[in-house]
Amino acid sequence: MTESKTTLTISSHNYSSWSLRGWLLAKLSGLEFETVAVPVDDAAARAELLLLSPSILVPCLTHDGIKVWDTLAITEYLNEIRPDAGLLPADRKARAHCRAICGEMHSGFSALRSALPMNLRGYFPNFRIWSRAQDDIERILTIWRECLSLYGGPYLFGALSAADAMYAPVVTRFLTYDVKLDKDIAEYCKQMLDLPQLKEWIAIAKSETEDIDELDVEF
Repeated sequence: MTESKTTLTISSHNYSSWSLRGWLLAKLSGLEFETVAVPVDDAAARAELLLLSPSILVPCLTHDGIKVWDTLAITEYLNEIRPDAGLLPADRKARAHCRAICGEMHSGFSALRSALPMNLRGYFPNFRIWSRAQDDIERILTIWRECLSLYGGPYLFGALSAADAMYAPVVTRFLTYDVKLDKDIAEYCKQMLDLPQLKEWIAIAKSETEDIDELDVEF
C-alpha cells in the first residue's frame, strides 16, 4: 500500500498568522511534509485573513490519512506522533503552563489581532497603538517575562516549544509596527527572528506579490 502524502494547507505567508503557527509547529516537530497554499483570493481564505470568520480552513495537516485542523489540535497531534521533538515540555508542571499560554494565545488578544494585523512585508515606524491593543501587548510581555525568568531562556520554556511557535507571529508584529521593547524581550525576539525556519517563512512572504488592501493600510 502506498503511504499517503503528508501535507499542510496554509494561506498567505505574508498575512496569515495561523498558517505561520501551524507551519512552524510542523517544522519544529521534524515531520516531513509538503506545503499547499490556498490563494488569498479564495473566499474562505480571505475571510480568515480579515478576521471575518473562524480559521477553519487553514492550517490543516493531513498525515497518514488523518486531517487535523486548528493549531491547538495540530500541536497535540504532532506531540503525539513526534514526542521526542519536545513541542510540549517533559515536566508536567511546565507542560501545563505551556498549554495554558498556548490556549491564551489561541483564544485571546483580539484587539492586537485587529489593530496590528500580521504583515511581514510592511513596516510602520512610530505606529500609534490604541489602548486595548496596548493592554494585549502588556499581557503578552508579562507572559514572556515570566517564562523567560522561570525557565531561563533563550526560548519561553528553555528549549524551543509549541509556545514559541504560537507567539512567533507576535514577534513579527512587534517588528512590523515598531513596538518598543526592553532589552530582555528584544533579545528573545531576536532569537526568534534568527531561527532558520522563521527566516525561511519571512523570505517567502517577502517574495509574495498578492496584496490585501485592508491589511496594508496604516490606520
